Amino acid sequence: MSGLQSFGINTAGRDFAVGDVHGHFTRLQNALDAAGFDPSADRLFSVGDLIDRGPESAEVDTWLAKPWFHAVRGNHEQMVVDAYRADPEGRMRDMHMINGGAWLYGRSFVERGCYAELLADLPLVIEVETPEGLVSIVHADVPFPDWITLRNQLERGLHGRQQVEAMCQWSRQRITSENHDGITNVRAVVVGHTPVRRPAILGNVYYIDTGGWMDGHFTLLNLHTLETIPPIDPKLSWDWEDGRG
Repeated sequence: MSGLQSFGINTAGRDFAVGDVHGHFTRLQNALDAAGFDPSADRLFSVGDLIDRGPESAEVDTWLAKPWFHAVRGNHEQMVVDAYRADPEGRMRDMHMINGGAWLYGRSFVERGCYAELLADLPLVIEVETPEGLVSIVHADVPFPDWITLRNQLERGLHGRQQVEAMCQWSRQRITSENHDGITNVRAVVVGHTPVRRPAILGNVYYIDTGGWMDGHFTLLNLHTLETIPPIDPKLSWDWEDGRG
């Protein structure tokens, strides 16, 4: 499976990141249209969880074929891969179906394999060079206080990599503890995984899953300026559950 993918500076247009899509690609396209996204010059980076829960999950292959669209592998993509490759007893399949994956299992074994291999090729982490410095994208969190430590883990395959990957795809520890320490040796880290009413910024970690796949909206984060579309509404709490802000 892919570890890290790097992109150079986009000198032709803008770079955006977007939160979890969860099978709502039409809504995503509407958000891009509203932002004046130019596919001939701009690029869009996804924090993962492109699939499950929404009605258009099967279109993930069409979106991943777009030359301007790039995504990391979220925990929902990982469930597809694990269920196909290493779960002959079906336990992972059952968990995936409970979490919105039923769209996949009405398809043939060959089709399921095609989706699994496509999603397995997604990197765990994306790095994007910007005019103001390096911005990184991971689905859930960075398990180290220093970005270089994570990069070394992924590039060198050091001991404990499986646990590191799980934290990158599943952890909510930073946001549930409201940890503002941030990550060193990177300008910003962009994540999703935890739905928030408005983008939450903890140190230099940006949470941008604003529930575009449920009753919220898709937030686009300009990676060059770190400004959001739509702009952050200071009247809203970032916490989706209980109003803490």
